[in-house]
Amino acid sequence: MARERTEAVNESPGKKVSTEPNQVVGVGGYDKKFLLPLLRKMVLIRRFEEKAAQMYGVRKIGGFCHLYNGQEAVAVGSIAALDLTTDYVLTAYRDHGHAIACGMEPRPIMAELFGKVTGSSRGKGGSMHMFDAEKHFLGGNGIVGAQIPMATGVAFTQMYRRKVMGEKAGGVTLCYFGDGAIHQGAFHESLNLASVWKLPAIYIVENNQFGMGTAVKRVSAVEDFAVKATAFDMPGMTLDGMNVLAVYEGIKKAAGLARKDETPVLVDIKTYRYKGHSMSDPAKYRTRDEVESYQEQDPILILKKLMIDAKMLSDAEYKKLDDEVKVIVQDSVDFAESSDQPPLESMYEDIYA
Repeated sequence: MARERTEAVNESPGKKVSTEPNQVVGVGGYDKKFLLPLLRKMVLIRRFEEKAAQMYGVRKIGGFCHLYNGQEAVAVGSIAALDLTTDYVLTAYRDHGHAIACGMEPRPIMAELFGKVTGSSRGKGGSMHMFDAEKHFLGGNGIVGAQIPMATGVAFTQMYRRKVMGEKAGGVTLCYFGDGAIHQGAFHESLNLASVWKLPAIYIVENNQFGMGTAVKRVSAVEDFAVKATAFDMPGMTLDGMNVLAVYEGIKKAAGLARKDETPVLVDIKTYRYKGHSMSDPAKYRTRDEVESYQEQDPILILKKLMIDAKMLSDAEYKKLDDEVKVIVQDSVDFAESSDQPPLESMYEDIYA
């Protein structure tokens, strides 16, 4: 089960980081103006992924397709803690949710899934390679763990511009990867250099407890990944990935450490994906009871209940929000269907060699 309260370890040797949401009047000390966009983005991601699964089923979408159902609070909560005028985001191939959380519109994302020229990568990238430089979202990467050294390079650029070129901007780089990727050599090499160079990088393990179809406990000597931060002399945190406010508070604190103390941070976010590794994975390695137990902790339902209990939201208002999101998602499908295929000559464009 996901942890009920956020906790953290290893801010620096002998210290701890508090990541509890503020316990004041309201929901975590936040008002409706702040909470409603978080809820709406999580609902938008959920409905978008459900529609993507439907379109994949009728063969409108081909190739690989990895859905984000259940993990919405991780992307939405963490990216809400950023300033995307100076900060950057990189992630793995389960990237639709991060793209939406960064502010990308559903139309070009769905068009990219359809392989159309109006897609965010002109139909050339597909599900695993969403990209929007203006939103500071640098992908979507199809190779397991490949985004970790890339994100380290982005953080190096931020450090270099600030220290060597004298720029005042104090940006940070968020890098997401799954629990399977943490065993890649690139992970250890990147975190070592990030610590040596004091880079403003936040490495987030989206720990959905299965590397493809293999349970973490079967392949990892350590299940609490935050303790790995000790080996690189950097802060480590463990957060409840089913609670968007816990994620927001934790990443806000991590970003503060990265900006002020010039240190990278490793964050182990415990979450759970409801679908298989990809659309081709029936997920028979999990029981129905296990999945249903996590669905009872659904991040959307948790925030919805908190807001209703605080008199910030009614069931009718939530239904209206959900209906509006469904219209937006259907519009993205209609847009993708009516868009053109990439012209043949574009095959030779946007290449380096």
